[in-house]
Amino acid sequence: MATASTQQALLVTELGKPLTLTTSRPIPQPGPSQIQIRVTVAGLNPHDQKARDYGLFIASNLPAVISNDVVGRVTALGSSVNNFAIGDRVVSQASFSPGSLQNGLQQYAVLDADFTAKIPDDVSDDEAATLPCNTLAPLLAIFDPSTLDFPAPWTPEASTFNYANTTLLVIGGGSSCGKFGVQLAALAGFGRIVVVGGDESELKSYGATHVLDRHGGDDLVLSRIRAVVGDDLVYAYDAINPPSGQHLALNALSNTKRGKLARLLPTGPVNESKIHAKQAGYEIKNVMGSSHLFPNLTKPYWERLPQYLKAGSIKPLRFVVEHGLDADKVNEVLDRYRDGKKVIKTHIHLA
Repeated sequence: MATASTQQALLVTELGKPLTLTTSRPIPQPGPSQIQIRVTVAGLNPHDQKARDYGLFIASNLPAVISNDVVGRVTALGSSVNNFAIGDRVVSQASFSPGSLQNGLQQYAVLDADFTAKIPDDVSDDEAATLPCNTLAPLLAIFDPSTLDFPAPWTPEASTFNYANTTLLVIGGGSSCGKFGVQLAALAGFGRIVVVGGDESELKSYGATHVLDRHGGDDLVLSRIRAVVGDDLVYAYDAINPPSGQHLALNALSNTKRGKLARLLPTGPVNESKIHAKQAGYEIKNVMGSSHLFPNLTKPYWERLPQYLKAGSIKPLRFVVEHGLDADKVNEVLDRYRDGKKVIKTHIHLA
C-alpha cells in the first residue's frame, strides 16, 4: 500500500486548456471489491482529447484525471477481493463515471476487480494497455443485447448459433476498434468478416476474410462491398466514422432484409439524403464502450481475457511510449487528436 497520502497527477482543471501537473492529488484507497495499484502505464485514446477540450465524462467534476486504459501492480486489496494478490500485474478499464478515482494519469489508482484482469507473463504492460477501451467498444457493439445482439463466444447459445453462415461488415479496419472488432468476430466464428480500410495482411492475420480498399469515393467503396455481400448483409459495425459518414455502412445493408448498424460515439443524426431506399428498413444501435455499464457481458470477458491472450485469440496492437507524467508530452498527443493528425496509440510510462 502507498505510504504517502498524496501523489503526482496530470489534471484537467479548465476545459479547453492544457493538462497541468499537481503533486498534491490524494491517493485513493480501495473500497469493497476494489484494488489499489501503482500505475505503470496509462494509455491515451481520442476520447481523452474530448474530455480535456469539451468535458466529455468529466465536465461536472473538475479537476479530473483522464485515461481509461490503465495498467499497474497491485498495492492494496479492498474487502471481498480474493482473485488478486499484492504485486500482481493487472490491466483494467477505468470507470467513465464523473469523479472516478480510477483513471491512469496519476501514480496510484483504484480499480474495480470485476473489470480487471491479470496480465499473462508473456504479455508486456504496454501490450496489455492497448486492450481496454479498444476491445470493449467492439465487444459491446457485436455481442450486447442492446446492439447487434450476437451470443458471446463463451455462452451456451454461441455453441448452437450459425456463425459460420453469418457475415459482419466492419468499417474502419485501420482503427484500433476496427482491428479488435475483427479479432472478436473471428473469436466468435463469423464465417465472413468483410472489412473496409486497413492493412490487408494484418487484418487477415486477425481473421478478416475480405479486406476492401476504402479509397475512391463512397459509390466505388459501396460497389466493392456489394460485390462481396450482394443484397444479403444484415449486420454492420462502424468503428471510425462520425454520423456524417455512416451512410456507407447503411447503404451496404440489405434492401430486402432489415439490417442493423452498430456505431461508436459520437452519436447524432445520419445524413438521410445519402441513404438509399431500404424496403425493410434499418436500425442504428449506439455503443458506449464501458465495462461498468454492461457488467453481464463485460465481467465474463475480463475473466476470460488472460486465457484469450495466452491462446493468441486476442492480439495486442501497435503502440508508442512516452516517459513520465510530462504535461507537455501528453498535451501534444491530445493536440494531435484534436487537429486530426495521425496518432499511433500512445502510452505514458509512470513508473
